[in-house]
Amino acid sequence: MDKYIVSARKYRPATFQSVVGQKALTSTLKNAIASDRLAQAYLFCGPRGVGKTSCARIFAKTINCLSPTPNGEACCQCENCKAIERGNSVNVVELDAASNNSVDDIRDITDQVQTPPQGGKYRVFIIDEVHMLSSAAFNAFLKTLEEPPRYVIFILATTEKHKVLPTILSRCQTYDFRRITIEDMVDQMEYIGSQEGIKTDRRGLEVIARKADGAMRDALSIFDQVAASSRGNITYESTIENLNVLDYDYYFRLVDSFREGDIPAALLTYRDIRAKGFDSLFFLNGLADHIRNLMVAADPRTAELLETSKDVAQRYSAQATSLPLQWYYAAMKILNDADVQYRTATNKQFLVELAMIRLGQLLKPATPPFDLVDREIIPLGDITCQAQAVPGPVANARSTEQAPTVAHTPVTSHTPAAPHTQTAPGPQADTHIVRKRSGISSGFRLRDSDTESTVAQYAEQRKDHREAVTIEAFLEAWTAFRNANPQQHILSSAMRNSDPRQTAPEEFLAMVGHPAEIQAFELAMPKLLEFLRKELRNDHLTLKVDIDTSRQVSKQIPPQEFLKECVEKNPLLGELLVKLDAELS
Repeated sequence: MDKYIVSARKYRPATFQSVVGQKALTSTLKNAIASDRLAQAYLFCGPRGVGKTSCARIFAKTINCLSPTPNGEACCQCENCKAIERGNSVNVVELDAASNNSVDDIRDITDQVQTPPQGGKYRVFIIDEVHMLSSAAFNAFLKTLEEPPRYVIFILATTEKHKVLPTILSRCQTYDFRRITIEDMVDQMEYIGSQEGIKTDRRGLEVIARKADGAMRDALSIFDQVAASSRGNITYESTIENLNVLDYDYYFRLVDSFREGDIPAALLTYRDIRAKGFDSLFFLNGLADHIRNLMVAADPRTAELLETSKDVAQRYSAQATSLPLQWYYAAMKILNDADVQYRTATNKQFLVELAMIRLGQLLKPATPPFDLVDREIIPLGDITCQAQAVPGPVANARSTEQAPTVAHTPVTSHTPAAPHTQTAPGPQADTHIVRKRSGISSGFRLRDSDTESTVAQYAEQRKDHREAVTIEAFLEAWTAFRNANPQQHILSSAMRNSDPRQTAPEEFLAMVGHPAEIQAFELAMPKLLEFLRKELRNDHLTLKVDIDTSRQVSKQIPPQEFLKECVEKNPLLGELLVKLDAELS
């Protein structure tokens, strides 16, 4: 019986054509070999498990092959090819810089450089994880790397290109290996399954590919693990159970609940997820990733950013069309805020549930005034309605007392209510709160008439006002704001001299004479626009401020120049200065 070999080793690429997910790069290398335009040093960089070392070995094998194929590949049959595959060829020297990173290790390499190839054209030195070399080792390597013998080629491989010295980078041709796509990994695992007699499900293989995060070697290691646990039958269910991955069906169900505004269903789904033992932060990140996938699937131009199989991509596209694009932006912000707050939250379950409630209210927000909670400016004191005691089994007249009357005035939705302040009584000021003296707390409800009044009040505040504005009315409001802010001297002077005019039905222009006046307007613009829009009952009114270049601005000259001009105009002043023995400069 043959000894078991893990898939990552058994199916390691032997030719450029068998390299997964690096077609453009391998084509470039093949063309360089075919045209005999070989560099003295190459740098292969990219994430782990994407084929850097495999391509280095294939490159060394191809340039030393005795009978290359017509398409530029190594024959894998000649003695040179077999020796390189066995790892005992004197023409290929490999060094793991992670554990051999001293000056002595590099000097050993430089000594071997002097030995010519045996039975081949080139000697290839492959240095893996080259960024791990010490600074002294790098310096000892520079001269040899820059001017090696004609028969020597260096191939350096690294996962952290930024740690390689610039002097090394400048001496190498750099090839960037990309992360392997999910589709390519699934195809490769499906092929291996067919060769090994393993039944595979593409949905399950996709889960493995996503778990591998672009690394083919990692994917094959996970593939072997799942194949062993499922006794050679890799299904979607067995894969998510073995890898402890949350089924994406949960995420699709959650988004459906958010679309319908069905918050209880969303909370129950979250309960089921927690019951399966999944961490809440893991769930938050998974839901954020799912919504991000929906966002890119919603637009054909960004659909290529969706790293998933075609079947799942179609499902994403189908659900993505059921929600407006702006919903995804708002949902991603809510989840990002929850992720940031998760580390410091005392009650993490409550934080996640609150985020889900907010997601469920994006399309079906709360009714006024409670829809203002997210803006953190809800004036709860303005809920001027009569609170009435709910009859209870132990309620009686002697166990209640009337609380003091509290009065509030309405606050517009544009200005946050000041905390811990009381204002003058409004038209609906009386608020009677009935409390029980007994240990049983009393409930209360809002009277229907008061509730309707409150809702109508807030609906009026949030109404989109767009009345016609005349220049006369604008100038009147303009003057009123200036008179109300006399302490802002620069702004007040600029408003007095700006002579605003109407350039469009809802657009006005004010001309000023100095940049300082523009700055004064910019600082006061939010408050000024709010005042004008409220006074003129037009929420679309805009104001522009610009410098009037036609204005005559007095020239600033030094005192000496000014005095000279005065003397020229008045000779008697010059005589006086001479008598006083004064100087002009």
